[in-house]
Order: sequence, then structure tokens, then C-alpha cells
Amino acid sequence: MEVTVYIVRCSDGSYYTGLTKQPIEARLWEHNNGIYRGYTLKRRPVELVFTETYDRIIDAIARERQIKGWSRCKKEALIRLAYEELPALSRNRQERPRPSTGSG
Repeated sequence: MEVTVYIVRCSDGSYYTGLTKQPIEARLWEHNNGIYRGYTLKRRPVELVFTETYDRIIDAIARERQIKGWSRCKKEALIRLAYEELPALSRNRQERPRPSTGSG
């Protein structure tokens, strides 16, 4: 069984990451026709910008969760297939100064 992890760009410029066992074209059609309630329903149309295919659903689920936790910049590097940029983008996110809480 093949499982596809995908990213779509929504009409508001945001990204949605999901996975599907059906052909990606069918899933994209479902997003654009409002078949499912959820994030993309009010952000149509959506445009497919990235896919990866896995043989095991557990691997696809892990990858989907990983990507969902990434920053916008890191997702955009992945979409560009700029894999060499991904480690630095992880480090940059961790090294950013945190906002002051006002105490102390």
C-alpha cells in the first residue's frame, strides 16, 4: 500500500500538510470541492506543492507529524527540495531569543 504525504498551498498563502492512501489527484479534488470539513474548507482553492510517497503508513504518519511541526521557512525549503537548508533552519528556530515575560 502506498501512502502519500503532501503539502498544499491554500488561497490565503498558508500551508496544509496531510496524507492519503488514495491517488493524490483525488485528494486534491476533495480539498478543492469542500468534501471534508477542516482547515482547507475556507481556504480554497488549494494548490499541490509537495509530495512524498511511503510504503508503510507508519512512516507516512511520522513524516506528516514532523512536517506539521516545522516553521513556514522550513516547509518552504522542503517544497523547493533544498534539503541542505533543513538542518540550519532547525538550529535557527531553536536559537531565536524568546520574548521577555516581563518578570525579573
